[in-house]
Amino acid sequence: MYKKIVLSLLGSAFMLSCNAQNREGTTTAERVNTTEQAVQKYSISDYFRNNEILQKQVDKVFNSLRDEQRVGQMIVPAVGRLGKPDAVVTELVKKQQVGGILLLNGSKESFKRYTHLFDSLNRAQAGVPIIYSADAEPSLINRKIEGVPTVVKTSQIPDSATSAQVALQINQQLKDIGILYNYAPVVDLSLQNQAIGNRSYGSDPEHVKKLANAFIQATQQGGVVATAKHFPGHGLVKGDSHHKLVYIDGEMKEVQLYQDLIDQQVLSIMVGHIAVENNPKYNTKGLPATCSRNIVTGLLKEEMGFKGIITTDAMNMGAVASIPDAGLLAVKAGCDMILMPLDEKELIYGILKEMENNPQFKEQVYESVKKIIRMKLVAGLIQ
Repeated sequence: MYKKIVLSLLGSAFMLSCNAQNREGTTTAERVNTTEQAVQKYSISDYFRNNEILQKQVDKVFNSLRDEQRVGQMIVPAVGRLGKPDAVVTELVKKQQVGGILLLNGSKESFKRYTHLFDSLNRAQAGVPIIYSADAEPSLINRKIEGVPTVVKTSQIPDSATSAQVALQINQQLKDIGILYNYAPVVDLSLQNQAIGNRSYGSDPEHVKKLANAFIQATQQGGVVATAKHFPGHGLVKGDSHHKLVYIDGEMKEVQLYQDLIDQQVLSIMVGHIAVENNPKYNTKGLPATCSRNIVTGLLKEEMGFKGIITTDAMNMGAVASIPDAGLLAVKAGCDMILMPLDEKELIYGILKEMENNPQFKEQVYESVKKIIRMKLVAGLIQ
């Protein structure tokens, strides 16, 4: 009997050793699939819970990094059509100057090749795992990721059950690639805005909140980070922030949509390149909300109590690209992740220089980096 027990234990140890060796050589997509078959240590919902062990793991990863690597966690370049050249992103990965990568406009197979390439390069440097993201809204996924099954447009989703079902359908495709961060759903009101159109659930605030929350809950329960966008509201403005700065004139009528989603623990919010004027309390002084501390820190963090990840919209958009040091201004405003900065290295060194001169800013950057590490832990990227 004793001999059988020993042999059984040896066999189990051998299998565990083989599994560990296999994991070392896997891509992000393969690691995600493996994680699904085992009991996950954390889930997305753990992000907001008071967990001493989780916090110690965050601190351990954070303390293992130099300041340049820490700041690099805030940087999210894009690859694919309309993204940066592969060589630029490859160098950023090798130097551990990137925390996430947006897979932008390409085929499902090409995105799998990207995750394999960048994961391999990152492992060779013993870097913090990269979190891959996509604009996988129901209305955009078929244009952004070729080769995935047809998904119904957001404006055509009739109810919460369908919204959740669509989210799960999208999750399946994203996780097969290795994407664990979805810049969806859109919670902007109105189907008339030229930048939003059929990307919106509609013009009824209660309907939009209900369907958006169903999408968020299904996404995050399925192990993918969801993102409510575009704060403080792009649906009721005139113009398209892809091309120029757009303005909320007076009252911010879409802001309250976000409070319920924050209360329901959406993990990420994307701030849009939307200025606010004729509003004494929240005036952005001609800057987009992304670069306004009044909006990002004063309103979103302090008044609305959001403690999750704040990401910018793409920093190469017409509304913000011409503003000097826009990426640094966005960090100063309180944003945690800077999406598609014009010059990643320039932004990293600009942040590092500001950290040297401003202890309060340095502490803010540290808090952002710890939030990003925490997101990666609960998403199962960091074992």
